[in-house]
Amino acid sequence: MALIVQKYGGTSVGSVERIKNVAKRVAKTRAEGHDVVVVVSAMSGETNRLVALANEMQAFPDPRELDVVLSTGEQVTIGLLAMALKDIGVDAKSYTGWQVAVQTDTAHSKARIEQIDDSKMRADLQAGRVVIVAGFQGVTADGDISTLGRGGSDTSAVALAAALKADECQIYTDVDGVYTTDPRVVPEARRMDTVSFDEMLELASLGSKVLQIRSVEFAGKYKVRLRVLSSLQEGGDGTLITFEEDENMEQAIVSGIAFDKNQARINVRGVPDKPGIAYQILGAVADANIDVDMIIQNVGNEGTTDFSFTVPRGDYQPTLDLLGKLKNTIGADEVSGDDSVCKVSIVGVGMRSHVGVASRMFRALAADNINIQMISTSEIKISVLIDEKYMELATRVLHKEFELDKEKEA
Repeated sequence: MALIVQKYGGTSVGSVERIKNVAKRVAKTRAEGHDVVVVVSAMSGETNRLVALANEMQAFPDPRELDVVLSTGEQVTIGLLAMALKDIGVDAKSYTGWQVAVQTDTAHSKARIEQIDDSKMRADLQAGRVVIVAGFQGVTADGDISTLGRGGSDTSAVALAAALKADECQIYTDVDGVYTTDPRVVPEARRMDTVSFDEMLELASLGSKVLQIRSVEFAGKYKVRLRVLSSLQEGGDGTLITFEEDENMEQAIVSGIAFDKNQARINVRGVPDKPGIAYQILGAVADANIDVDMIIQNVGNEGTTDFSFTVPRGDYQPTLDLLGKLKNTIGADEVSGDDSVCKVSIVGVGMRSHVGVASRMFRALAADNINIQMISTSEIKISVLIDEKYMELATRVLHKEFELDKEKEA
């Protein structure tokens, strides 16, 4: 007997029929002798509907009250799933995030989990019940309802698995695992049987939508065994996120390709080439709570230098406005930008032991006349900033260059 945490996303519980199918899947796992804790999202489209309602009340909804509204989506799902399980003879009990309780900090709409009281869940499991917990939500120390941000149900599931010391956390979604890249862009993309935690962390941070990055970070911190599976088809082992990099994994120089349209480039030209100029620019951006990703500072020329960096596309205009006001203060000749760019990245633990990966990547892109604007690297990834119109072409070119459509030899 194992203790398994299963998470089902909005698409998986998007209709009454799909909720009944989830109930059958949970019942099957229970019949195999396992203890089961289920974490569910709101039905697909429900969170968007609730946000729209809140926006009709206030142009900028009060964060505390918005969390009260948004948390109702998951509350509906847990109740319906508990009913569906009881209807097929499986004893089940539902809990909201604050009933468990999942205690968080006070950052409404993007709260972080601080601790979990597992006593109620363990008592129900001991009594033979399936426990159903609302994902995406928790409660502050003051008793206020909080939510964890978009995709927060993944984080809820991993956190519960960590607290309960579960044998496995299974993330059920509308795809049957983690692919070498998005199959909608590259039809030849291949599902991976295993992917290392480090690779999954990079893929999630670089634009892969399969798992929320905070859930992967949580899994890494508490060594939670994660598996991605499909809730829409029977069978299959999905993709296991593992902490062990075996010999087979090392053979793959590149394991996956991620891309991200949510990018914009900011250029600050002709600033004084002196110590502290980077801080003057980036410090102001950080104080405005804007994330900076890729950074380039050119070699100084005649006492000035050019500075470029990327920000999320939604922060493009605020960043331009901010630096426009600081232009004279920092002594810049020009502040400009481009919000029609994207980031394409290759990821693989095999990069640690293979040379020439970057040159292969750059040569393949050059062969299709794809110009590289910026580059950033880590031990297991290389990211390039390119014109957005070349995103899909670049992804297909790199997928072919590194032969990701082919099964790796055992």
